[in-house]
Amino acid sequence: MPSLPERIYEETKTLADFQAREVLDFIGYLKHKCVAAPEPAPSSDRTDDDWAEFENLAGAWSGKFDREACYDRPILR
Repeated sequence: MPSLPERIYEETKTLADFQAREVLDFIGYLKHKCVAAPEPAPSSDRTDDDWAEFENLAGAWSGKFDREACYDRPILR
């Protein structure tokens, strides 16, 4: 059984030029996506702060929305 790269090569040989260029563009996208991977998750204390902020503003979903409280956040100061 051929390896995965060999199978990809065999499949791309049957494509029209414009389709092969799309495959090549997609390969470039995948490579860039792996290089530009997001940074690791923040420390747990920062995550807890984010969760606490979410819980404070959770009333917005139940109809208890205080617009002023929404703008009174450290990140917006």
